[in-house]
This record gives sequence, C-alpha cells and structure tokens, in this order.
Amino acid sequence: MTTFGTIAVISALILIVLFVRAVIVMRNEGKSERGSEPGQGHHVVDSSYFSGGGGGGHQSSFRVPKDPQEYAKGFVPRQKGKRNDR
Repeated sequence: MTTFGTIAVISALILIVLFVRAVIVMRNEGKSERGSEPGQGHHVVDSSYFSGGGGGGHQSSFRVPKDPQEYAKGFVPRQKGKRNDR
C-alpha cells in the first residue's frame, strides 16, 4: 500500500470514530434534563464579576419565579395607560 493510501485509510478511520462519537454525544444530550420543575416560589440566582487585581467588580442576586407564566410576564412591556387597539 502506498503512503497516500495509508494516510487515506487512517483519515477515514478517524472521521468514522469522530462521527460515531458525535452521534453518541447528541443522543445523550437529548436525554439530560435541564432547568427546573415549575412550581410556586422563586429561585435565587447569584451573579458576580470581579475584574482582576484592580479590585473592581459587581455582585448581585436575582429572584426568578418558578412558575413559567409568571416568568413570561416579566418580558411583557408595562403600559402606562390602558389602550385597546383591537
């Protein structure tokens, strides 16, 4: 077998292994559960940022509702007056 043939076979094997690995990873990602169960109350999310040796940074916490409908209401703009355009 020539050098080109050997390189082609090795490259094909590497591509097959990478493809099989990608399929396995994608199947496992579909099974993992993300997020949290809906319910009553709030989650507390802590957020912090520190910018190195200068001592600057920011730290805060947010309350996020567990109820999806209540969470979605936070994205609806508030109207100053009641206006019915329908």
